[in-house]
Amino acid sequence: MTIKNKKNTWWVYLVRCNDNSLYAGVTTDIERRIKEHNTSKLGAKYTRARRPVYLAYLEALENKSLACKREYIIRNLNKIKKEDLVKQEAMK
Repeated sequence: MTIKNKKNTWWVYLVRCNDNSLYAGVTTDIERRIKEHNTSKLGAKYTRARRPVYLAYLEALENKSLACKREYIIRNLNKIKKEDLVKQEAMK
């Protein structure tokens, strides 16, 4: 997965946890955020108990508001729909 870190880009992401669950989040620095999920207390409580995690899906948005709205939509998808997003990402 190629990450082109554009200035002022907000990212919506899914990480796959070691129990095969998917966790959604938003960030401006995806590489830092994945590292936090895997190594520090700054990672989400959910992922701290399910390490290691790896990036499964990534979507760029223009601003925080759009990113948070998209994250909300993704979080409310069922597991099958989230897996469909991951499959679509893998096909890119």
